[in-house]
Amino acid sequence: MSMYRRIFSPLRIGGIEIPNRIVRTAHATRLAQGYVNDDLIAYHLERAKGGAGLSILESTSVHPSSTFSLSAADDGAIAPMRRLADAIAPTGMKLFTQLWHGGYTDPAADGGLPWAVGPLPGRYSVAPPIPMTTEQIGELVEAYGKAAARMQAAGLHGVEVLAGAGYLFSQFFSPVLNQRDDAYGGSFENRIRALLETLRAIRAATSPDFALGVRIGGSTDARILSTDDVNAIALRAQAEGLIDFVNITHGDYYFHVERYAGMDRPVGYQLPASDHVSQGITVPRIIVGRYATLDDAEQALKEGHAEMISIVRGMIADPMLVAKARDGRGTEVRPCISCNQGCIGGVFTGRMRCAVNAAVGDERRLAEDLIVAAAQPRKVVVVGGGVAGMEAARVARLMGHRVTLIEAASDLGGLLNTARHLPKLHLIGDIAIWLESEIYRLGVDVRLATYVEADEVLAEQPEVVIVATGSQPVDAGEFRQTADPAAALAIAPDARVLTSFELGMESRGDFGKTALVFDDVGHYEAIGCCEALIEAGAEVTYVTRHQMFAPAVEGTGRTQAALQRFYKAGNFRIVTQSALVSIERGSAQIRSLYGERTETVAAETVVLAGYRQSQNEVWAALRARVPQLHIVGDALSARDIQPAIREGHLAARSIT
Repeated sequence: MSMYRRIFSPLRIGGIEIPNRIVRTAHATRLAQGYVNDDLIAYHLERAKGGAGLSILESTSVHPSSTFSLSAADDGAIAPMRRLADAIAPTGMKLFTQLWHGGYTDPAADGGLPWAVGPLPGRYSVAPPIPMTTEQIGELVEAYGKAAARMQAAGLHGVEVLAGAGYLFSQFFSPVLNQRDDAYGGSFENRIRALLETLRAIRAATSPDFALGVRIGGSTDARILSTDDVNAIALRAQAEGLIDFVNITHGDYYFHVERYAGMDRPVGYQLPASDHVSQGITVPRIIVGRYATLDDAEQALKEGHAEMISIVRGMIADPMLVAKARDGRGTEVRPCISCNQGCIGGVFTGRMRCAVNAAVGDERRLAEDLIVAAAQPRKVVVVGGGVAGMEAARVARLMGHRVTLIEAASDLGGLLNTARHLPKLHLIGDIAIWLESEIYRLGVDVRLATYVEADEVLAEQPEVVIVATGSQPVDAGEFRQTADPAAALAIAPDARVLTSFELGMESRGDFGKTALVFDDVGHYEAIGCCEALIEAGAEVTYVTRHQMFAPAVEGTGRTQAALQRFYKAGNFRIVTQSALVSIERGSAQIRSLYGERTETVAAETVVLAGYRQSQNEVWAALRARVPQLHIVGDALSARDIQPAIREGHLAARSIT
């Protein structure tokens, strides 16, 4: 613990003592809709047991004119929230929630139009919102006070008001978005009036020892809201004694990725903005910025950037992060790889998951502390040492089974060993490194450079076989396009054509002045290929059957960041809803999927990012010959690491 002296020193926020300096700031989960439920309780309880000092629950609506996930808009919220507070109380972690109104960003509870500062619709909205009257503003201010009182009655220790990220109060603050001509628009004083009235209402509705703060930050477009204005707003609220803490973030609804950057941005990437906003702030400050280890958090505290550090994604990946590091078990912490695939992407497609932690969102069934020793230990053979196979071996060994893992290659990790060499995808390999470390620590019998067929597997006399033999890219000569599977792709003998994985193995090579990436899948690999080619100096044309760039990961925010880099480089263009016709030396012909329009594109190198071929021959040969046989990951269907790890985990848990 001496390594983390600052982290493990208590801190007072208003009348509340926080046991350490690690906070899980508000983040959407979609595990509950409206009121807290058992899934959400299990999710937060697991992280409370893992040592976080404070958790701030996700956006909690205060009024039916804007809804997202949780609600404190009526008294029905109190009892479910009390269940969560009571469950967490024995751990010592303190619990706040974030009170929220989206303005023009989210619909009303009845599906109607939201209330907003004015008639301008949001970037992702279709219909314009309802401009709020002064009476409606007063109603909303009162609703915030009542919601805070309900949260105190439920046993929470405090609330924060979301006054950043482009939501309602940010819209009031903005001289661009707020064109009102009444007491809530025009001057700076008028534009911050709604927030100050709201904070006063909460103070009046709650006791003095109930913590109150704001989450605030500037826009990625300073014309909409500058960090100077945000600093002035925070100072004004502090001067009136209306806040006990400031939670500083940067970025907004208009450019999501700035709020939760991926592995392409460094740890602490928000420090320039948060340092500016925090000037003159004397109440405790919380900062964010892709912090995922106690080492990085301790350094930020040491340098005086804040009094508390947010670690959200790190504790999604490993709920026990703080406790493990505190106890000298830092090497056992499952790493967050900052892919945003399950946590951010999952929220936009249904509910939060995690690419590297199969239990996320399913803690009631799959939490690690629910793994118990098997009543009947089995002889388990895992064939394949990618992430699916290693996760299966890890969990099976935790259950007490005798596990042998057999891998044909000389290294563990599978295709991640290639993918991690593509630019801005380096962290993706960290989960393979961790899994390898864990299976050796747990005593799995690992056999590398050992190719086996069915008879050799059977010679091990297994009771359980888990086949995780992965997938391989399809050779260019056998490439078939999803949008036009009947058409054979004509490739000249002297054309330079690579698969995405071949590019990964030589990503620092010379690819000529022009290149084309054909993306049939829409995932990270095509982004990495474009990045490698642009960094090598090529002018890149991205061609896809899809309607947009890398749609499979659009919800992660990573596509926004990539496009910003590519267009800034000035040598990138996108052609959507198109197919490849032929590839010649130095060029490729493409055509629209709708009509006969064709185009010849200069391309000294063509990279094919297509679907891979599952390698499942061993599984097919073992059917009906093993008492318990499973097939997981790419061997079942070539996809990505999130389903691979989850399937490996579930296969091991299902051993009887």
